[in-house]
Amino acid sequence: MDTQNTSVRPHAQSRNSGKNHPHRRTKGHAHPGGVIHDNTRHTTRFTVIGNHLTQHPDLSLLAIGLACHIQSLPTGASVDIKSLAARFPEGTTRIAAALRELETHGYLHRTRERTPTGRIVTRTVSCNQPGRHRDRDTAGAAPPKPPARPATPTPHPKPSRPRALPAVPKPAYSSPALLQTATEVLAGLRRTDPRLLLSATDAEHLAPGVAAWLERDLTPTAVRHALTSDLPPEPLRRPAALLAHRLTAQLPPLPPFRAPEQPPAARYPLQNCDGCDRAFRAPAPGRCGDCRSVPPEAA
Repeated sequence: MDTQNTSVRPHAQSRNSGKNHPHRRTKGHAHPGGVIHDNTRHTTRFTVIGNHLTQHPDLSLLAIGLACHIQSLPTGASVDIKSLAARFPEGTTRIAAALRELETHGYLHRTRERTPTGRIVTRTVSCNQPGRHRDRDTAGAAPPKPPARPATPTPHPKPSRPRALPAVPKPAYSSPALLQTATEVLAGLRRTDPRLLLSATDAEHLAPGVAAWLERDLTPTAVRHALTSDLPPEPLRRPAALLAHRLTAQLPPLPPFRAPEQPPAARYPLQNCDGCDRAFRAPAPGRCGDCRSVPPEAA
């Protein structure tokens, strides 16, 4: 019977055996039915997409596909919900939910901005690698150095002066009573819309423009309605500038010229003639026209 020598050191098992070495696996151990890539290198019309997006563990398949589509579009392309719903068979509800997913995970940023023409639009920014600025320090790059303190104190910037209000129309014949009515119209605008609260300086600047409307046969109620109707829903930063623009852009035409009417003929009271005692109309008692035409000697 063989006896094992306990003083002999056991041989260690090789770590590079065919069973465990990854490069020595046989085809029999591969997963049957797995994907096999038949790749061709693209030279034109391609987009680089990171695996952190295509294999994201929390995004839905619709959100991943939508992000890949948006990243492949040129700058300026429409990516609003209606445009995407017209391009793909998914409805607006599913596309809106996918956009919210991308916005939550940093692949999309949407902000509302005002164009120079005053229109409100949605600006969409697509990020192909969210958090790349925050991950710069963890990737091994040196953190930015703090700026050196200047030798001399930095002067404080002067406060910017408020922009001047646009010019307003002037009345042809200004009067204190007309300007007072115009000022009362401006002061009452805040009762219709609290955003139209004006300062005394703004009301003084706008009063001639309202007076120009009033002298065009408009009532104070009509002027108030023209200045307060169809206002934008967002907060008004410069209500006085908006009113100045409306007073100039919507100024009604002058009324047509009307010739002054002739005063009615004076109707004198009846008088009794001192000569013939006949009744006639005259401003004061005396002789009628027939008696005045007869010489006193003939009478």
